[in-house]
Amino acid sequence: MSEKNRGLGRGLSALLGDPVVVATAEAPAEKAAEGGRNSLEQPIELLVRNPDQPRRVFGESEIEELSNSIREKGVLQPILVRSAPGQPGKYQIIAGERRWRAAQKAGLHTVPVIIRELNDLEVLEVGIIENVQRADLNPMEESRAYKVLMERFGRTQDALAQVVGKSRSHIANTLRLLTLPPLIQDHVLEGRMSAGHARTLITAQNPEVLARAIIEKGLSVRQAEALVRDEDKVEDKSVRMRPVVNADILSLEQDLQEALGLQVKLSDAGGKGELRLSYKTLEQLDEICRKLMK
Repeated sequence: MSEKNRGLGRGLSALLGDPVVVATAEAPAEKAAEGGRNSLEQPIELLVRNPDQPRRVFGESEIEELSNSIREKGVLQPILVRSAPGQPGKYQIIAGERRWRAAQKAGLHTVPVIIRELNDLEVLEVGIIENVQRADLNPMEESRAYKVLMERFGRTQDALAQVVGKSRSHIANTLRLLTLPPLIQDHVLEGRMSAGHARTLITAQNPEVLARAIIEKGLSVRQAEALVRDEDKVEDKSVRMRPVVNADILSLEQDLQEALGLQVKLSDAGGKGELRLSYKTLEQLDEICRKLMK
């Protein structure tokens, strides 16, 4: 299927061939219901997540908030799915994993779905478009998703710009984040540092050290730029570079983060180390305690 025929740059409706309506304050639930007229109910246990889903971090508080809304009003927008590859009788989520997670937390037995038979490239594109248009993706998640589209499916930056409705310069600047050390990427992924801060470190000689200073001192992007310009004058002995974390540790951190819905920091040195869980609300703390004391 050619890019011209697939209507790149016109969003989810062009990619799917049907209108996709999102319930928001500006677009109330009645309009969302109109967009899901062709949906049907499926047992929630038949739905499985997409391992290539661009969004990796789901905050416990936002899932809890959405689950409360679902208990009261139900799932207003159907979950977009396809037949799960290699899993007969099951459906892989294309768009709506957060709704699926919240529906499980709300105790629902069935959820409304719309079934579309899309290939792997189309599934990834839909996932990126949905999240980017809603500003749901963290900049690191966005850059990694673009990288997959380019490496696995041969997309150019120009084609990506059309797919997601962004400028080519936005795509290029987002991809530049991938040139940063894993520790800096981790700061961006977990919200300790903005993409703007991170970009100032791309040309730095010791980005990890400067990142620590930026975070600890709460510097603005302009202040971070000045810090990088004067990098050779930085003499803050209290700033230490965190040891480089290997890929296995980073992967385990990510798995724990997805399972718990919390920020997770794991450090290891020869089999000894520290596991740190960060919570933002008392409800999250209660959830941690409940899981640990099962």
